[in-house]
Amino acid sequence: MSTYADRLRGNLRVFNEFVAGPGLWILITLLFTYAALFETQLFVIGLIVGSVLALGSIGLTLIYGVLRFGNFAHGDLMMMGAYVTFFLLNGTLLGQRRDTNIGVGLNDLPAGTERLGDLTFGYSFLIAVALSAVVLAVVCIGLDRLVYRPLRRRGSAIVTFAIASLGIAFSVRALLLIIWGPDPRTYVSGIHKAQHYPFDVVLKTDQVFIMVVAIVMAGLVYLLLFRTKLGKAMRAYSDNPDLALVSGINTDRVIFWTWVIGGSLMAIAGSLLALQANLKPELGFQLLLPLFAGAILGGLGKPQGALIGALVVGVAQEVSVAYISAGYKPAVAFLILILILLIRPRGLFGDAN
Repeated sequence: MSTYADRLRGNLRVFNEFVAGPGLWILITLLFTYAALFETQLFVIGLIVGSVLALGSIGLTLIYGVLRFGNFAHGDLMMMGAYVTFFLLNGTLLGQRRDTNIGVGLNDLPAGTERLGDLTFGYSFLIAVALSAVVLAVVCIGLDRLVYRPLRRRGSAIVTFAIASLGIAFSVRALLLIIWGPDPRTYVSGIHKAQHYPFDVVLKTDQVFIMVVAIVMAGLVYLLLFRTKLGKAMRAYSDNPDLALVSGINTDRVIFWTWVIGGSLMAIAGSLLALQANLKPELGFQLLLPLFAGAILGGLGKPQGALIGALVVGVAQEVSVAYISAGYKPAVAFLILILILLIRPRGLFGDAN
């Protein structure tokens, strides 16, 4: 009897290892193959949405990898970056009842709104996004100095950091509502014609731009982390903070640049998402679940994993629309999150330990 039980346990262990290893990759491959062949339009839209989520997930996993806490304010800070871009473009504030325009905006630059090719925006949008990235980097550094650094010095537990970030999320969302109101906003008004691509795919040129920029930014972050001295210091601090400190690595500098990179990615991702959809204060909270799902699926602390994980979440959410109501898309991200925590908690690229 004991021999049979041992054999059964051995078979179950082999099965679990297969499901959590090659089986998971096979499932992802089947999802992408099926979506590309039979739901091509939704597959491409999923890649676009996933690429934007990837920027947010990379910033999220970068902060977790270095500072070791889940930043629940990440989605709302992304929306702050998007609203800063909106303000820089139009100079619009106080939108609860009636907009107040300060009269100065980047759209007022000479030919600032003149469309770049088939894109719906002009060069003023690109300048606004770059400035928004700077603003969000400064905001994130300020939050670290005011909130997170005192907690680090006290040796606070991870749950304390998580609760603090949740409080920041509520505060940021309330601030956005006070300044710009609850009404949806758009960067560019009007209806713009979509373009037809092979395999009956219909996309706006803006969507192609979003995906290209997101992938390029993800590539730049990868190069920074794995091809620069700063990236090596960040990875060393992530692996063992105490060893990094005694090795002479300036930990304050590592944390500073982590927030700079993370804040910049928040602003860029939020602005790209707002270019694709309406800009709303509550959108940041709605983003939180897909962001965490992508980061955990790829493996927390693994930027390359966050990219793959976010693409999987984006494709799965969009393809699900062919079979269930679009209102259930967040449930798809939640299901992915639960399954990966049950099957492979360390994620696709996470360490075995």
